Amino acid sequence: MRLPVEFYIARKYLLAKRKQTFISIITFISIGGVAVGVMALIIVLAVMGGFERELKERILGATAHAHVTSLNGSIESPFAVTERVRKVDGVVAASPYIFTPMMIASGSGAVGGVLRGVDTATVGDVTRLRKDLRSGRLEDLHRGTKDGLPGAILGKELAGNIGVEAGDVVEVLVPGGTITPLGAFPKAARFRVAGVSESGMYEYDATFAYVDFEEAGRLLGMEGRATGVEVKVREIYAAADVARRIRSTLGYPFWAKDWMQSNRNLFSALKLEKVVMFVILVLIVMVAAFNIISTLIMVVMEKTKDIAVLMTLGATRRSIRRIFAIEGLIIGVAGTAVGTALGALLCVLLQRYRFIRLPSDVYYISTLPVALEPGTVLLVVASSILICFLATVYPAFQASRVDPAEAIRYE
Repeated sequence: MRLPVEFYIARKYLLAKRKQTFISIITFISIGGVAVGVMALIIVLAVMGGFERELKERILGATAHAHVTSLNGSIESPFAVTERVRKVDGVVAASPYIFTPMMIASGSGAVGGVLRGVDTATVGDVTRLRKDLRSGRLEDLHRGTKDGLPGAILGKELAGNIGVEAGDVVEVLVPGGTITPLGAFPKAARFRVAGVSESGMYEYDATFAYVDFEEAGRLLGMEGRATGVEVKVREIYAAADVARRIRSTLGYPFWAKDWMQSNRNLFSALKLEKVVMFVILVLIVMVAAFNIISTLIMVVMEKTKDIAVLMTLGATRRSIRRIFAIEGLIIGVAGTAVGTALGALLCVLLQRYRFIRLPSDVYYISTLPVALEPGTVLLVVASSILICFLATVYPAFQASRVDPAEAIRYE
């Protein structure tokens, strides 16, 4: 492939030894600045994408893709409703559940949390609870223990906060107790810890306690009723459409909400942060672009006589502009290539070795997640090259305005 003559002249100007070494130093600084900006952009956007992916996976592992509730406050005949939900197109599995705030206590202390009554026969088809168990089995919830106490599975952080492990006894207090002249007394029940689960989401592991569906119904006085039905769909990004079909099938007073609606604020905040970080880091590339402008202006000043000679030999002003635009693009492309390679390499290392640890109670997850997507890399590369090209416009225009008669008058 034969390249235009302007490319060869631009490359010669860029690589030739100059009288002013300072210009060469600025050229390398410009390449380095672009490389650092591109590398930072790729790494930060990959980490933000990793956070979003990890949160989606963990949220969808700990909870269902959609939830069906009733405007009446509870669902009558929950197993019959669950069967109707299973027949909706796009639904893979469904399971009834009971959900209520609670206070859980042991001999070591007491904390607030959430009590979830689950159907042990079907909950494993909807959520990742069975896979998240670090000890015990789901079947232990409804079999009861040797002393007659029902079983409970606690989140890992919740068990640690109250200082219990498998085999210990805990007391659970839930609202809706007896009203007396002294006030409302919560309902209480004792459970023996049958196991510990770890979903990887600190918020869930520190609050959730799982008991058998029927046992939760007896404790809350909700025999034959459920708080809702949790649903697993075939395609997670079609959950909103499936939720609409469920609402249409069940009719009033039922309501279905998908996982994107339930976590809209969280994912909206992540998206906004990703956009803001992109804008901020693009400024780094723009700073490097100013270095490209200064480099080209100095090259124009140094090569004024060469430009005049080229114009007297027949080079047009457009050709002169192309020479310096190509020179600036070579700097930009070189910096972008180096930055992309370094950024991709660091992302691969972070993804494989996960050597940066995070406090899980702050960031939900324990290691820095990375998701390097080709679309993100292409966006960064295109943005960098575009900024570098725009940086060449003014110096190239100035070079094309050189008057050959004035430049070589005294030569």
